[in-house]
Amino acid sequence: MEILEFLDKSPDDHRVLEMFVEVLESIRNRHNEVVPTMAQGIIEFKDAFGQQDAVTDHNIQYFLDRFYTSRISIRMLINQHTLVFNGNTNPAHPNTIGCIDSICDVPDVARDAYESAKLLCEQYYLGAPELELRQMNANNSRELIHISYVPSHLYHMLFELFKNAMRATIENHVASSTLPPIKVIVALGGEDLSIKMSDRGGGVPFRKTERLFSYMYSTAPRPSIGDKHRAPLAGFGYGLPISRLYTRYFQGDLKLYSMEGHGTDAVIHLKALSTDSVERLPVFNKTALRQYKLSLEADDWCVPSKEPLDLAVYRASK
Repeated sequence: MEILEFLDKSPDDHRVLEMFVEVLESIRNRHNEVVPTMAQGIIEFKDAFGQQDAVTDHNIQYFLDRFYTSRISIRMLINQHTLVFNGNTNPAHPNTIGCIDSICDVPDVARDAYESAKLLCEQYYLGAPELELRQMNANNSRELIHISYVPSHLYHMLFELFKNAMRATIENHVASSTLPPIKVIVALGGEDLSIKMSDRGGGVPFRKTERLFSYMYSTAPRPSIGDKHRAPLAGFGYGLPISRLYTRYFQGDLKLYSMEGHGTDAVIHLKALSTDSVERLPVFNKTALRQYKLSLEADDWCVPSKEPLDLAVYRASK
C-alpha cells in the first residue's frame, strides 16, 4: 500500500524519487527480522501441536518455500533499485551494478565466507578447521573463475555451509588434537558453475538427509529470539532450506551427499551463463491451490519402519 501511493505522483520530480527510495529502504529494514520471527513461530507451533502428519508437513514446507522465495525476490528488487539510484559504488568491484557483479570472483567469495564462519567458530569452540580450496576452469585452465552473479547470495549460501561443516567437524573430533580441513572445489564448465564442500564431520544417516531441508526439523539445540547465549553456529535449522532457495532462485540447486561415519559433501550448482540465470518465482493459480489439498493414498510399495530397529531392546524383549 505504501508503494501504490506513488502511482499518482510525478516520476520526473526528483524529490518524489528520493521519497520512493526512502520508503523502499524503510520497508526493507522493517522486515529484516522476518526469518527468525517465522522460525520462532514454527517452534511455537511444534510445541503447541506436536509432531504433524505428512500432509501438514508438506503444506508448511510448500508455503514457506514460496514465501521465502518471494521475499528473496522482493529484497533483490529493493536492493537493486536503492543501490543504483543512490549511485553507491564499490571501488574494489568496479564492475558491480547495484548488487549484481558481472565478474563475481567465486573463489574470493568462498574465502570471505570461510573467514566469517571461522571467526564465529573460534569464538565458540576456540578453534576451527582449515580451508583447502581448489578451482578448475574447464573453459580456460589459466583464467580465474568469474561469473555474473549476486555476491551477497553466494556468500549467504557458502557461509551457512561452512558453519554446518565446522560445527560437525569439531563435534566429531572432540578427542583429536588436529582437525581435518574443509575441502572446497570450484569448477566452471560450459553450462554449470559447481562448488563442492567436503567435511569430515561424521555425516548423517541417509534416511535423514532430506529432513535437513525441512523447516520443521533441526539438529541444533533449540534457540529462542533474544537469547544472547545462543551458539553462533547453531540456529533455527533454516540455513540449509533457505540456502537452497537462493540457489534455485536463479535456476541452480543445492545437493547433499552424506556418508554416515565419515562426512558430508555439499554441492552448489549455479548457471555459468547469465542468460540462463532466470528468476524462479512462485505462481499463484489453481495448481498452487491443489498443492494444499493433497491426500495420502495407500502406497503401492512396501514401506519399512522409518526408525531403525533397536537391536538391544529387541533382544531383551525376546
